[in-house]
Amino acid sequence: MAVPVDSLTKQTPASSTLRFAFGNVLAFFILLLIGVLAFSIRLFSVIKYESVIHEFDPYFNYRVTQFLTKNGIYDFWNWFDDRTWYPLGRVIGGTVYPGLTLTAGTIWKVLQSLNIPLSVETVCVFTAPVFSAFAAWATYLLTKEVKGTGAGLTAAVLLAMVPSYISRSVAGSYDNEAVAIFALIFTFYLYIKTLNTGSLFYATLNSISYFYMVCSWGGYTFIINLIPMHVLLCIVTGRYSSRLYVAYAPLVVLGTLLAALVPVVGFNAVMTSEHFASFLVFIVIHVVALAYYIKGMLSPKMFKVAATLVVSVGLVVCCAVVAVLVAVVASSPTKGWSGRSLSLLDPTYASKYIPIIASVSEHQPPTWPSYFMDLNVLAFLVPAGIIACFTPLSDASSFVILYLVMSVYFSGVMVRLMLVLAPAACIMSGIALSEAFDVFTRSIKFYITNLTEYLQIDAGDSLPGNNVSPQNDVLKNEKKEDALKERPSRKNKKKEKEIIEKPSVKSKTEKRPLVLPVEASFFALFLTVLLGGFYVVHSVWAAAEAYSAPSIVLTSHSHDGLHVFDDFREAYAWLSHNTEVDDKVASWWDYGYQTTAMANRTVIVDNNTWNNTHIATVGTAMSSPEKAAWDIFNSLDVKYVLVVFGGLVGYPSDDINKFLWMVRIGGGVFPHIKEPDYLRDGQYRIDSQATPTMLNSLMYKLSYFRFVETDGGKGYDRVRRTEIGKKHFKLTHFEEVFTTHHWMVRIYKLKPQRNRIRGKTKKSKSKTSSTTPRSGAMKKNPWH
Repeated sequence: MAVPVDSLTKQTPASSTLRFAFGNVLAFFILLLIGVLAFSIRLFSVIKYESVIHEFDPYFNYRVTQFLTKNGIYDFWNWFDDRTWYPLGRVIGGTVYPGLTLTAGTIWKVLQSLNIPLSVETVCVFTAPVFSAFAAWATYLLTKEVKGTGAGLTAAVLLAMVPSYISRSVAGSYDNEAVAIFALIFTFYLYIKTLNTGSLFYATLNSISYFYMVCSWGGYTFIINLIPMHVLLCIVTGRYSSRLYVAYAPLVVLGTLLAALVPVVGFNAVMTSEHFASFLVFIVIHVVALAYYIKGMLSPKMFKVAATLVVSVGLVVCCAVVAVLVAVVASSPTKGWSGRSLSLLDPTYASKYIPIIASVSEHQPPTWPSYFMDLNVLAFLVPAGIIACFTPLSDASSFVILYLVMSVYFSGVMVRLMLVLAPAACIMSGIALSEAFDVFTRSIKFYITNLTEYLQIDAGDSLPGNNVSPQNDVLKNEKKEDALKERPSRKNKKKEKEIIEKPSVKSKTEKRPLVLPVEASFFALFLTVLLGGFYVVHSVWAAAEAYSAPSIVLTSHSHDGLHVFDDFREAYAWLSHNTEVDDKVASWWDYGYQTTAMANRTVIVDNNTWNNTHIATVGTAMSSPEKAAWDIFNSLDVKYVLVVFGGLVGYPSDDINKFLWMVRIGGGVFPHIKEPDYLRDGQYRIDSQATPTMLNSLMYKLSYFRFVETDGGKGYDRVRRTEIGKKHFKLTHFEEVFTTHHWMVRIYKLKPQRNRIRGKTKKSKSKTSSTTPRSGAMKKNPWH
């Protein structure tokens, strides 16, 4: 049974000051160790493999950073890249979030000025681990503002090792999230700091931090919607204050002006629906501020009249603003929302209307095991943290609760946003663990204090047989005092009642700390430490095994040892050394960034996915028969076609598994491509039961050409676990020029037209010129 106590120890002012100073120094060194931990746990990819850029998008960011460091900031803003999206091209300076590039470029410049000769690639590889340490420190600052230093240190060490964040911040993961998560947490910290202090200085810093977040990642819209929701929540629940106004108003004004300076955002900061909530709440908070100001100047009767007038005017202004906003966005088919925002609000929207968004694996909803994989024990500690935030509920703790609720929803819609949930889960778990440790250690300290006092008393007592435990002695003394209180003398009955009743009333108003039995405290403390040990082991395993392997280099373990599959770099090196500089390479958009960065060749589409029609054209070519596909690629001046095939080694993320998305995206623009033509009874098959349309498609032929030669004529696909349907066939319009060692990447060249039908061309030309008018000999549109 828990025993409440009034106070455990009494400290002098000098001892408390010394303890406070020592605690600050200790917290500083712990934070240094947390930063070292956050950095070092993300180096497994470099230790086990090599210092190399990971995934797909980081290669584009690396290429842009190279251009920035070589040509300077002004050329970067005006860079028109003619090697992507041929023949359209892309204006890089106006279509990228420059925060990551400018950060890494600045770090490289500073290192060069200090005569530290690191390459741009090395800086890019280690940017994410460095900023993960910054994110851990920002988490400490944020949680400290909510629940104190102990909770802040616990949350920081949890974030340093959380697998969800490690998956996007290992060494080599040079993506926008590498710096954006730090900017997100630091912006929230400055908002809470301003909310607690009412300082205009911190409000200005908050706007600057928000500007850095806008520069870094498109997820800044999460901030500019979450903070207005919290402000509105505080107003509705009667928690409005001048500090709330100072924390919000400068952020909207200064933050929006700064955000509009980023070229990729521009006037979207005031013209798109993602930002309208902040403006509406901005009007509401001014109406409320005016009402509170008038209330302090007028009598209650006059205030009712003035409040009615202010609310009426405020409603009129809100209605006018809403009408203007509706008029602005009414012409847009998506009502001013971006496709990704609509996918978050309506999880079925992308699959219905924008298959290019639904085709991305990280845009799919997560499964339940992914929560336990990426959060582990934090998933069980979060509810306890929510309860702790309600005791007592403050503006800061209500913001953290709202942050958690919204991030849980968005992570359930899109697996990529598990990254946004990770800091909230670490903050809540840090608060829960800190509160639990506080109770356990307080109980143990109380036991040790009483034990010391008992031993001091016992040392002066020489009577034998006095072997009663200190806890029993304390309980007996309390029982004796209760008995004396329950049985007062009749003479002093009134005095005793007064003496007893006054402390009882006082005890109701004062909150006393909770002390558990010492056995329960030790056992609970042991279980908590054991739980933390499981979390550490799982996080280290995730960092070393699950998330350290770069997608550009693959490995597998078998009975005969470790196998390394370096086919991607092998293929890009072949393109770089065996093709002309101006040759165009067609592939699915997943490999566009890598082809441009590593092979230095012009691509038709890439991972930016800004032009759905262009991507649909490539998807249509891959879905069409060989002759129609040749016509499409030839019209785009394509020389080589690259396909990724995993049927030989069991690589599941190949183009055959992505083929249905090519069909869907192509069919969304060109209606003659129909998904049911590639399905047999609603099933996607590549065996003997596959449809003729599937077996004659270009993707099927380029993937399985000469595949039967690898296993003695069977043609067994290890990914689909079946024998292919069409085994022996020849290519008439394409020729194989290179296949990597493990058959993972295959490159084909378009045959020139004169080599295919040289003799027939002259005859057909003479016949058509003599029988048909010149104007009728028009070239057929290859896309129809």
